[in-house]
Formats: sequence, C-alpha cells, structure tokens
Amino acid sequence: MSIFDLFWLFFILAAVQPLIRQRVQEARRFMTIDKMQKARNSRVILLVHRQETMRLLGFPLMRFIDVNDSEEVLRAIRMTDDDVPIDLVLHTPGGLVLAALQIARALRAHPARVTVFVPHHALSGGTLIALAADAVVMSDHAVLGPVDPQLGQWPAASIVKVVEDKPIAEIDDETLIRADMGRKALAQVKSAAADLLAKHMDADKAAELADLLSSGTWTHDYPIAAEEAARMGLPVTRDMPADVLDLLRLYPQPVRHTGGVEYLPTPRERDRAG
Repeated sequence: MSIFDLFWLFFILAAVQPLIRQRVQEARRFMTIDKMQKARNSRVILLVHRQETMRLLGFPLMRFIDVNDSEEVLRAIRMTDDDVPIDLVLHTPGGLVLAALQIARALRAHPARVTVFVPHHALSGGTLIALAADAVVMSDHAVLGPVDPQLGQWPAASIVKVVEDKPIAEIDDETLIRADMGRKALAQVKSAAADLLAKHMDADKAAELADLLSSGTWTHDYPIAAEEAARMGLPVTRDMPADVLDLLRLYPQPVRHTGGVEYLPTPRERDRAG
C-alpha cells in the first residue's frame, strides 16, 4: 500500500468517524428514552436546544423553539393514548410564542398526567410550556424565566414605556408602530399565560401571576428558581429522576445538526399486566 493509498484511507476514516459517533450517540439516547418510558409507563418527549458550533468555521448558532419543534411534539402527543402520561424533558432558551403556545395547549388538552422536567433551564417560551403541565420537576439550581414578549432585540414592555414617557412629537413612526405591536403582544401573552395558569389556581390569581410573568417586571433573563416558582403557586417539585439527568448528558456540546425534539416514533399504549 502506497503513501497515497494511506492518505486516502485516513481521509475516508476521518470523514466517516463523526457519522459513526453520531449514530452511536443516537442509539444510546433511544435506549435511554425506552428505559425511561418503561420505568414510568409514559410517553417521553425531549425538547432540547443546545448552542451548536459549526465544525469548520467555529462560530456559535443558537437554537430555539420553532414551528418544526411544535409539529414534532404535536405528532408525538397524537401518537400517545389518552390514558398514557406524558413526560416532557425541557432544556431550551425559549423561542417563537406561536410554537410554544401550540405545544402548551396540546399538553394541557392531553387527558392523562403531564409532567415537565427542567434539568437546567426552560426560559421564555419554555416556561410558557411548563405552565401547561400538571407537575414541574426542577433540579437544584434549575430555572424558569419571564414570558414577556420580545420584538426583535427589544422587550415589548420597554418599547411601550418609551412611548408612554416621551412626547409623541419626539417619537418616530417606526417606534410608534413597534409600540402598538408591543401592546398587542403583551396583551396576547398575558391572556395565554392566564389561561394556562387557570388549571393551577383561581382566575384572579392566574391573571395576577400572568401579569407578573409577562409584563416586563424583570429583565427577560431573570432566573426563577424552584423555590420562587413554588411561592408563585406553580406545581413545582425537586424530585428529579436520575434517568433524566443521564439522558441530558447524551446531548453533549456541540450537538448534532438535526431537530431538537426526540421520541420513539411508535404509538404508545399503557402497559397492562396480563
């Protein structure tokens, strides 16, 4: 074998090795999901978003909840019997309100128990999804976040405040348009959050908490720990199963370049003793 042949062999192995590693990692994830489903007799869905790094160029790409994620989660829910509980593992910085609300409303409509697991963080749209669950299980130091809408790079509440604080003659048309959009976005998210919270508390308390979470009380990255979330009236516990933490470790950084949702693509029925 010549040096030229060795070079090409090395090149082929180097090209195939990442694919093999990815396939092995995916197989381990599927095995862990299957183990967790059987142990909890539930449908396990993962919504995991990591910061990805391009292999060659080396710059970061942030992933968020998008309509592709909502389509996949809704498909998994439809493939689950009404009497099978759903366990959703959330690890996300948030994303599109439309997609997050689709997921949240589908989870709320599922007849069996829905549990959301937050190993590290479920912010913004992730928190909106968590509001729909019957139970939210958070690790020590895991956090939720405010659900106030963002218009581009600016919080909607801050844009509205600018218009309220300055004379209208000193405000350009684009800012006025953004403020009008901001008012609508704030009202829409507050109404949606109150609707989701109504399963945990009375209507007045739900409206009050929805206003707190959606009106720009804090900065958008304000961390809401388990203790604070429980004081707010959310159904939070800290009994995080080891399987969930083990499963998240199978999503190393950087991760694969496919979607952020995974589940076993088969109908899920309750296991019944013969």
